[in-house]
Amino acid sequence: MQCVWSDLIVEVNGERVLLDAVGAAFLPSYRTLVVADMHLEKGSSYARSGQLLPPYDSRATLLKLAEAAGRHRPAIIIALGDSFHDGEADKRVGADERGLLEALGAAAEFVWIAGNHDPRPPAWAGGKVVREIALGGLTLRHEPHAVLHPGEVAGHLHPCATAAKWGRSVRRRCFVSDGLRLVLPAFGAYAGGLDVREDAIAALFSGLYHAYMLGRSRVYAVAQRKSA
Repeated sequence: MQCVWSDLIVEVNGERVLLDAVGAAFLPSYRTLVVADMHLEKGSSYARSGQLLPPYDSRATLLKLAEAAGRHRPAIIIALGDSFHDGEADKRVGADERGLLEALGAAAEFVWIAGNHDPRPPAWAGGKVVREIALGGLTLRHEPHAVLHPGEVAGHLHPCATAAKWGRSVRRRCFVSDGLRLVLPAFGAYAGGLDVREDAIAALFSGLYHAYMLGRSRVYAVAQRKSA
């Protein structure tokens, strides 16, 4: 059976944002696809310290990005920092994965926002590197500011949420928003997660906010949560 894809549309500081179930956000007014925290080559980083994981995380992450780009056909792709897991990760990216990045870069302009893991994404990846970028009513950066900046779109925190029904619970990566700011889920295959009820996330919102959980082919808005 063919999977029917459905984006959830939200508004952030007056701008329409499409939330894609792969964990990417699409800004139709600017033909821009946004992802956060890809952590490319995290698997090979762990392998160097003796923690052996299947070495396919970069490929899986980039194929997922290519899938989203094929659906939305962006003119610009913005990566919100921590795109590479460490300062040496670019040297460990395989030829096939480089080819995937090159193909994506040939179809859309890349903007790499510097993160704490990768303050200087590699020159071979193409595109441009910035600290943050403004698009209309939105400001895109890696780490959300403690003080509210309406229109802020950020990553860094790797939000996850848990939903329970009929005695069963499921934990999924999620977007988090109160309509004024938006935090994206980690996009990387091996990236961890922080519960949306933890202070690092809840303290960003002064009142009610939503966790938008990733499903197989759509995004689900779970119950509102009140920050402490």
